[in-house]
Amino acid sequence: MSTVNVHEAKTHFSRLLEQVHAGEQVIIAKNGKPYARLCPLEAPPRRQPGLLEGTVGEEFFEPLPEEELEAWEG
Repeated sequence: MSTVNVHEAKTHFSRLLEQVHAGEQVIIAKNGKPYARLCPLEAPPRRQPGLLEGTVGEEFFEPLPEEELEAWEG
């Protein structure tokens, strides 16, 4: 983990992003006081279809009544 001041972070932002992408954390400090941390994002969990039980009935695909359509469309 490295600490850089705001001016250096603005000047070398692309380089810092490369370090973070490689797995390192970077602390950004202002007047020697830590203000923010740059850290790599975790990959989002992979979606797996079919985790919920049950089925969708045919009524789901029927057109909505006029009153409900008006409520949705304002």
